[in-house]
Amino acid sequence: MSPHPSLATLLPHVVAVARAAGRAIMEIYRTDFDVRFKDDTSPLTKADLAAHRVIADGLRALTPELPLVSEEQVHAPFDTRRAWPRHWLVDPLDGTREFVARSGEFSVNIALVEAGRPHLGVVHAPVTDVTYAGGTGLGAWRSLGDGSAEPIGVRRPEGAELVVLTSRTHRDERTEAFLAELAKRHRLDVQQRGSALKACLIAAGEAHLYPRMGRTWEWDTAASQAVLEAAGGVLCEVGGAVALRYGKRDLLNPAFYAAYGSDAPHP
Repeated sequence: MSPHPSLATLLPHVVAVARAAGRAIMEIYRTDFDVRFKDDTSPLTKADLAAHRVIADGLRALTPELPLVSEEQVHAPFDTRRAWPRHWLVDPLDGTREFVARSGEFSVNIALVEAGRPHLGVVHAPVTDVTYAGGTGLGAWRSLGDGSAEPIGVRRPEGAELVVLTSRTHRDERTEAFLAELAKRHRLDVQQRGSALKACLIAAGEAHLYPRMGRTWEWDTAASQAVLEAAGGVLCEVGGAVALRYGKRDLLNPAFYAAYGSDAPHP
């Protein structure tokens, strides 16, 4: 592979890496796995670590010159990270709580970040073997298993209808207040979903809005943001139309919303 492969060249290889990580996750998902907890009380399983190893090895073979930021490794200091022109940003198993609950709604997230923006993203759902992928100037696709990739795009609401997605495990008072206000002007269909798959469902035209007021990290959102933006949607900070940025000193995200467009109702 060339020293600076194009996004179009990288994308199918990154999909293959994500699916390989998904297979490693499923090997453990089918067993009576143990659960440990990190210092912030979030769960950690062997599947998180197995997926990280598959992804780290796969991306190193694909682009040995690019650094990696993953939820499951020690992060480089900000003074080092801010000098990187491009880097991979990865959540090997997004939705570990969903994994532990065996809801099936967890994902493998891989994004390529350049100048603070996610320009390529792959989100893979191991249980269903569905993969969402997209990139700047490439469009967005969804594929099932080894099947062909079908183009996807956002869908505007019809009339007062609004399909709103919320987290299964992180719904808070600010979200409830926003939904109550939204219900005064729209006919809401509120559905609970897990992991980065929520933004991908908006990218595929199956939902319109996902507000997230609670804490998330950069690796939780970068891949799905790349897919959603490639499908014509937005993932922005609450209170305006400023897209989430990456490579910050603090890897925590601000509150955000994902939507079919910048004119969507939002918190």
